[in-house]
Amino acid sequence: MLTGKESSLHLRVMLKAAPIIPVLVVRDVAHAIPLAESLVSGGLPVVEVTLRTPVAIDVIKAMGSVAGCVVGVGTLLSDDDVAAAVDAGAKFGVSPGTTEKLLTSCERHGLPLLGGVATVSEMMRLHERGYDVAKFFPAEASGGAPALKAFSGPLPDFHFCPTGGLNPDNVETYLKLPNVLCAGGSWIVPSEHLASENWPAIESLAAQASKLPR
Repeated sequence: MLTGKESSLHLRVMLKAAPIIPVLVVRDVAHAIPLAESLVSGGLPVVEVTLRTPVAIDVIKAMGSVAGCVVGVGTLLSDDDVAAAVDAGAKFGVSPGTTEKLLTSCERHGLPLLGGVATVSEMMRLHERGYDVAKFFPAEASGGAPALKAFSGPLPDFHFCPTGGLNPDNVETYLKLPNVLCAGGSWIVPSEHLASENWPAIESLAAQASKLPR
């Protein structure tokens, strides 16, 4: 059984490893290990594999076998998703939003949850349960960096991983905020690079992102 406070403490350690968490949609299990190796070599060891493909669970297992790779599971929506993520060896979970049922499931399974929030009321509900780390999603559509800056007034101890609409042109604006631990983005692994197995190009993009100031 994991408490909200313990969940956030675990997340703080993991999310500080690098400024960017690559958000991944992987459709071929054969890509999992070389992709993980490329990202780790490029300096981005913490990744989110989304449950958006039929092979996602197998991808999570494979990527988790790569030394230094910390695999989180994204798009958690149900208790079944949480159980599957834990069985696959996930180190943390990510959800687009947070519900009492999902929080309880993650706590019961001992899976740290980076739950999605977009409003102060959602943050307050998490805070009441002991959490002080969340995913701000969809970041750009929900007010972007100015919104996060405003949140720091009433909730100064709450920290975020913004995701949704971030790219190389706007990500530094987020990373400079004191209440941002890291950011999530899909641009690190373009679909064309993944399809063509261009691992050097992916490693290069990861290396660039790993050097972003924060």
